Amino acid sequence: MRRISTNMPNDDIQFRLRRHEQALSSIQAKMASQQKIQDLRDDPLGASHAVRYESYLARLQRFEQNTQYAQDHYKVVDGYLRQAQDIYQRIRELAVQGANGTYTKDDMKAMAVEVNELLKEVVQISNALGPDGKRLFAGDKAYTEPFRIVEGTPTNAGESMVVRVEYQGAGANRNAEIDENAYSNLDISGGEAFWAERMQIFSSYDATAYRVEKAGAFYIDGQRIEVKPGDTIGAIVAKINESPAPVKAYIDPTTKGLALEGTNPHLIRMEDEAGSTVLKDLGILRPTSDPAAPNWNPTARVSGGSAFDMIIRLRDTLLQGNAEVVGSQGIAGIDLALDNIGSRLAEVGSRQERAEMTWKRLNQQIPDVTANLASVSSLDFAQAATDLSMLEFAHKAALQTAAKINQHTLLDFLR
Repeated sequence: MRRISTNMPNDDIQFRLRRHEQALSSIQAKMASQQKIQDLRDDPLGASHAVRYESYLARLQRFEQNTQYAQDHYKVVDGYLRQAQDIYQRIRELAVQGANGTYTKDDMKAMAVEVNELLKEVVQISNALGPDGKRLFAGDKAYTEPFRIVEGTPTNAGESMVVRVEYQGAGANRNAEIDENAYSNLDISGGEAFWAERMQIFSSYDATAYRVEKAGAFYIDGQRIEVKPGDTIGAIVAKINESPAPVKAYIDPTTKGLALEGTNPHLIRMEDEAGSTVLKDLGILRPTSDPAAPNWNPTARVSGGSAFDMIIRLRDTLLQGNAEVVGSQGIAGIDLALDNIGSRLAEVGSRQERAEMTWKRLNQQIPDVTANLASVSSLDFAQAATDLSMLEFAHKAALQTAAKINQHTLLDFLR
């Protein structure tokens, strides 16, 4: 049997009114935040979907920003490379004039002076700063000037000129994540962009009896190559050739030592991993802790010059007044530099095209994911306004009914 007391009507009315107030507060909070899920218990399944959509949307937006940064970066790099290409073309024009055979030695010396000034301008371009204050062609040594001019007095010059340009940068290791586990290489290092010939490095160390003593690894052009105890020079050559590094390895038939040759014009970068001395033991690297190229062993034979070497060689030949050598070696060296920078421009263009296509695809995905997120978490204002009006009406009716039922008198307060 249900027990009836005089307080029950009042308690029931208070309970119902509190429920109405709670519902009103909840819908007002939803309208203020524009979200229909305030607590997990409002819609557990919808909340789980919303969290996944929000996480995915945040990643897409980050990828979009990365692709936009990559596009802007590639545009700047492309502009500087094209400027260098134009200077190479002008240097080649001077080389063709110098090879004509109709100019005097004084005329050719004047051409050499202009070539020297153009060389300085190419170095200036190679040390260019990007909009973010980082060196464009220094690789991951972004705040280091990648190329350093060494001046002297060449034969027949009579004045100070550039005699050598040294590379101080590192490899192109900066990447931008433009999609899930998809990266775009931002950099083209100075050792790639401003090179001319394929490098060759020949060790003078006879490695016939060489065996790796302990497990380790070394890096060639940023690619990690592992070695195991007992690996011979033949096994090391095979591992280098199987790696993605743009280098071909073989055993020099003369010295029986390790030989490396670039598959395209670039400065080969090498480094032994900490605790490993494979390349040092093979006579390729010098015993130093600085991995910055050039760091090869002084006893190794190295060939393959940069674009600066080609320009300096042409200038010195013009100073000597040797039109025949200018027409052969001089022009050939500049052509190699032009071919390489053309290839690098195509490489930058392909990266830029990929970044642009990825950016377009992301801009199609982001609205779709945003719509999915809105469908599970955003509030339907028309429905919410209708629900709010109904709740307000019901609450007012409940208050009016309660006022009629509980008509208090003075005696109620004197009891």
